[in-house]
Amino acid sequence: MRVIGLMSGTSLDAIDAAAADLAFEGDALVLTPLGSLSVPYSDELGKALAAALPPAATTMEEVCRLDTRVGQEFAAVAVRADRELCDGRADLVVSHGQTVFHWVEDGRVHGTLQIGRPAWIAEAAGCPVVSDLRTRDVAAGGQGAPLVSIVDVLWLRGRPGVPVALNLGGIANITVAAGDPVAFDTGPANALIDAAVRDLTHGAADYDADGALAARGSVDASLLERLLDEPYYARPAPRTTGKELFHLPYLRAALAGGPPLPAEDVVATLTRLTARTVADAARSVGATEVIASGGGTRNPVLMAMLRTELDGIGLRVSDDLGLPSEAKEAYAFAVLGFLTLHGLPGTVPACTGARHAGVLGSITPGRRGLRLPETPRSAPSRLRIAPGPSDASGAAVSA
Repeated sequence: MRVIGLMSGTSLDAIDAAAADLAFEGDALVLTPLGSLSVPYSDELGKALAAALPPAATTMEEVCRLDTRVGQEFAAVAVRADRELCDGRADLVVSHGQTVFHWVEDGRVHGTLQIGRPAWIAEAAGCPVVSDLRTRDVAAGGQGAPLVSIVDVLWLRGRPGVPVALNLGGIANITVAAGDPVAFDTGPANALIDAAVRDLTHGAADYDADGALAARGSVDASLLERLLDEPYYARPAPRTTGKELFHLPYLRAALAGGPPLPAEDVVATLTRLTARTVADAARSVGATEVIASGGGTRNPVLMAMLRTELDGIGLRVSDDLGLPSEAKEAYAFAVLGFLTLHGLPGTVPACTGARHAGVLGSITPGRRGLRLPETPRSAPSRLRIAPGPSDASGAAVSA
């Protein structure tokens, strides 16, 4: 079955699409990457989303407009991915949508909201769409994140030692795939770095390209200490967080506790914060290797700091194991939607904190109606990555 996964993370930088051929083979789910592409949000929509996110106030009118426009832009990316990656033969689209709020109080998740109406995708692409994947886990008492943990567990199961999958998006999360699995958000990955860059450059840049600012700066020990005092880092797993906590006013409050700093030093310190909190989390679970993916892997300064902080724990990227790092989450959501269509659970309760595993999401029929496949007798116990087309490991980028 040819499945397209659509993902836009908390960085709000682009809509990622990854196409995969998925099939059951015995106790394995086999994923053959067909390629990926990444399309930035239109400038107008990107700015509107950023302006509406917490701690900003918004209106129901604006939520409706954003919900519609995100759905329409996701639909355009789905059509393009079907044409360019699936030869127009996609069987299913799985849309994560855009997270705009994750309702967390005292460590408990009460709700989560991803916008981007799936009807726009189903109408444009013609095939069924699985969406709203997080809410079912929250309803079952879970954190609704990290949902990719089931993919990590199936993928890394059987590797020697204690392999840990790391995603460096706006927020960083890890999955421990050995023994009793566990997963949690470690804290900010790019969220505070991006917020600082936008603010300190007065909007001239959205992120620290190639870690250039951090490379020119020095880590301020006092600011780093204040940032590390954040109570979130001491909470037990499973735990989840987002831009509801780690946003620009949060950073400004931390900066107000000390003397003014050059922009380069602020960015260098925030980069070290990400590396330190990820490494602390990896050590706390006994990691013997860390397998990284996500946009943060493109930042050589962050990766160098992380390697130093891990202090002997091996660090590699998911590409080394056949799963393209820049599109890994989009591939993961393709798997989750595939499981949903087959009536199979898409969570590991030990990783999300849910009372039980659940079949995730809602299904929107395509133009040709909906015919569900037969549910397999048992869920897969492992994920195998098969070699794809020669150019599938690369991601096409479009403005």
